[in-house]
Amino acid sequence: MTPSTSATASDTPGSTDAAAPVDGVGGIGEAARARRAEGYDAWLGSLLPARDGIALVAVGGLGRRQCAPYGDLDLVLLHAGVAGVDELAASLWYPVWDAGVRLDHSVRTLAEALSVAQDDVKVALALLDARYVAGDRALADALVRTAVDHWRRTAVRRLPELREITEARWRTHGELAFLLEGDLKEAAGGLRDVGILRAIATAGVTDALRPAVRAAHLRLLDVRDALHQQVGRRVDRLVAQERDGVAALLGLRPSPVEGGPDGVAAHDGDALLRRVAGDARTVSHALDDAWRAADRLRAGRRRGADGRPVRRPVARDVVEHDGELVLARTAIGARPDPSLSLRIAAAAATTRLPIARATCEWLAAYCPPLPSPWPPEARAALITLLGAGPGLVPAWETCDRYGLIDGWLPEWTRLRSLPQHNPVHRFTLDRHLVQTAYEASRHTREVDRPDLLLLGAFLHDIGKGMAGDHSTVGAPVAEAVAARIGLPEPEAALIGTLVRLHLLLPDVATRRDLSDPKTVAGVAAKVGDTTTLDLLHALVRADAAATGPAAWSDWKGRLVAELVARVRTALDTGVVPPPPAPDPTLVAGPLPVVHLSGDRVSVAAADRRGLLATVAGCLALHRLEVLAADASTVDGRALVECRVQPRYGLAPDPIALAADLRRAVGGDVSVTQRLRGRALAARGEGAAPRVVWHREAATDAVLLELRAADAAGLLYRVTCALDEAGAHVRAARISTLGGDVVDVFYLVGGWPDDAERARLEAAVLAAV
Repeated sequence: MTPSTSATASDTPGSTDAAAPVDGVGGIGEAARARRAEGYDAWLGSLLPARDGIALVAVGGLGRRQCAPYGDLDLVLLHAGVAGVDELAASLWYPVWDAGVRLDHSVRTLAEALSVAQDDVKVALALLDARYVAGDRALADALVRTAVDHWRRTAVRRLPELREITEARWRTHGELAFLLEGDLKEAAGGLRDVGILRAIATAGVTDALRPAVRAAHLRLLDVRDALHQQVGRRVDRLVAQERDGVAALLGLRPSPVEGGPDGVAAHDGDALLRRVAGDARTVSHALDDAWRAADRLRAGRRRGADGRPVRRPVARDVVEHDGELVLARTAIGARPDPSLSLRIAAAAATTRLPIARATCEWLAAYCPPLPSPWPPEARAALITLLGAGPGLVPAWETCDRYGLIDGWLPEWTRLRSLPQHNPVHRFTLDRHLVQTAYEASRHTREVDRPDLLLLGAFLHDIGKGMAGDHSTVGAPVAEAVAARIGLPEPEAALIGTLVRLHLLLPDVATRRDLSDPKTVAGVAAKVGDTTTLDLLHALVRADAAATGPAAWSDWKGRLVAELVARVRTALDTGVVPPPPAPDPTLVAGPLPVVHLSGDRVSVAAADRRGLLATVAGCLALHRLEVLAADASTVDGRALVECRVQPRYGLAPDPIALAADLRRAVGGDVSVTQRLRGRALAARGEGAAPRVVWHREAATDAVLLELRAADAAGLLYRVTCALDEAGAHVRAARISTLGGDVVDVFYLVGGWPDDAERARLEAAVLAAV
């Protein structure tokens, strides 16, 4: 076996793919990594002839003795200005290349190495891992000693530059804790960040490498070892198809508290994701602490006239001390207040000051559990914490790192780091709940009960990971939590209602005809009153913002707002508002009529079958996605009104689109042929499609709901199939969920019998 098979030709002149003489390339764990390092040391040492003034120094993974199964080598040939060094370097590098090992190499004098480190902070960090491998030990030791000494003397002023580089890397690679396919090395909280912690600890700024960080680091190294062994080459990104195999190599299985999304059984890969997320958060939290310590050191400590750091009260029992929050001396006693941890968390969130590490450790060790129900001050502190805005997330993460959250909410163990496999979600479940509360704080002035909005937002997905629909199974769990924290029974029941109905508004707005009185009446009956309606509307927007950019759009926002307005009218007056009248310009004038306005496309043409399919196909031809479509007949002319958005972000040429629409609805055969050719070419692949029927969801139609993989021209193909099968489609609603769609078609007529439903289903599925 070779430690790497990914060297490029430009890097490996004369490569023969020979195996490097390193035994035990495979293997996971600290001992296996050390064996690989020893093997490389022995092999490389045999390549360097004994000679004064020449030393081979390892940096990177080999320097740290943390060699991954298919890792690369980072080597420095250090010399004291001796002759023939270039030929000697070639005699070293070529055998490494010939063995197929990826190599990062340099040839430098001691002065040159230190000069480069002074100019480049990344090189300075690399030299902190420098380790003698072979040759002149005194020369190598001089480099190691001088590099560490220079770093310690300059680190404080160089850390801002390092932080800037680090944050740029985070923006590129994201946060490992919340990525389904994260880079174990480069993402925030990954192995690269442990190297930064090691550098900060070496500088003496703070004890950044505490036991929890060391343990997290070793586990992340084990994951990378297993990933290399699973894939058979150097790779740092933990992609989905390798997760179960990596988990098996590590012996990971879901624990009894772990579940998949919406009650799906958890896989071994989910257990791996949860462990990686927890370790990445430990590393990220430690690095945040380390940056703050560095900032305090650079800024200098604020001290009073007596020379001591300034102390400032910020809340009951909470004091700011040297830029961090600590407990007041009077709060520390034999019987601490059970609400103390919540109150200091609320103070941290509102002041945006960190809680001192020693304070977190004391609270974790000595703060007693909260009684049930909670005392009013604890409940008030929780609401203050959830409504603190930008300060909520860092304060919550700090409390979670020290185990305080589990004392407040026993359910948190099940929720922590639970992956959400729908690609629209950018966070794990626990972080999503906290982020939703943060987003809900933007809407607290719009509702009568801001406290219930914050709590409902925080608990809305608490049913995920349990068997069944998470909205349904989560409602009683949320009610129990609300009762435990001390809410009266009616308010706890309202929290349960918010959890049970938190998907009602977006589902109805995007999948149902909002002009249908039955749609509005059905929502009004479920919601019951305007207070609940306003809370649900705010919760929907907060949930979408916390989920990710793909979960919301201006179009969806307008639809939800329109539904809310119509339901509010029904709740206030008891009368369902009538459907809007058709555009008068469509029901008058010569045919065909084509109007393009923003995200609306309206067409009027002579009444004939298949008009909706023709319009949908023409829009797909111009790369427009249809989000909603309505077809009606007024005075013998057919009207089709669609809401659209560009499929690839670029709007089509309106003149060409209008011309093709006029020709298509006029029966131009050439346009129809283009539509059919494009539709056949655009057929997509994915999981097996499914058809669901809804009998009582509309006033004058039955609903056929199609769940399938998204593909260009899907609406055209399905409406063509329904038209050819003899069905009359008066409306369609299209909802895209990541790579899938839920398309709802309103079929005019009575409830079809079993045979007719089977025939229509077959036609639709064949079209998909």
